[in-house]
Amino acid sequence: MMRLYPVFDEVWWAIRLNALWLLFTLAGGVVLGIGPATVAAYTLARRHAMGESFPPLRAFATAYRREFARGSLLVLPILLAAAVLSTTTLYGAASLIALLLLAMIAAYLLPMYVHFDLRPRDYLPKASLFALARPASSIVLLFALAATAYAVSLLPLLLPTLAVGGWIQLNTWLALRFFAENEALLLAKGN
Repeated sequence: MMRLYPVFDEVWWAIRLNALWLLFTLAGGVVLGIGPATVAAYTLARRHAMGESFPPLRAFATAYRREFARGSLLVLPILLAAAVLSTTTLYGAASLIALLLLAMIAAYLLPMYVHFDLRPRDYLPKASLFALARPASSIVLLFALAATAYAVSLLPLLLPTLAVGGWIQLNTWLALRFFAENEALLLAKGN
């Protein structure tokens, strides 16, 4: 039973993260709330993955306020592009490939944004380069996203309770590992 405690603890954390994301997204009227709520959730997921202890509601509110404008500018274009690509049936396979590429880049972009201190215009090129230069890691992230989406399709109740928080936590945890692995590789090469 003691071996299951960390699993239940992570699930409980993902449920709380999901609830905070949902609450603050709705508080911002969805369109204005989704960007800062998503960035705040990634910020807390990073802090949790790094072993920090903090009061979730207060930390989320602080990150939400701090990232209100930048979070919207980061997340809304991704969501708009995803919406356009997912509804575009004219180009079929090309749209699907572009949507997968967008998902790969976004899977690195958001954790990269909360983990590294770069100039705002540098995040997208670096996330794109990371996604394309590390295909194995990118495939792992796409597989995790597909598994999350599949679980939600089987159990729709997961969407309002666990799916978003679970994905953000899993995505952040994996991305941080991939970033650390990349930095270790660069250090070994002397860069």
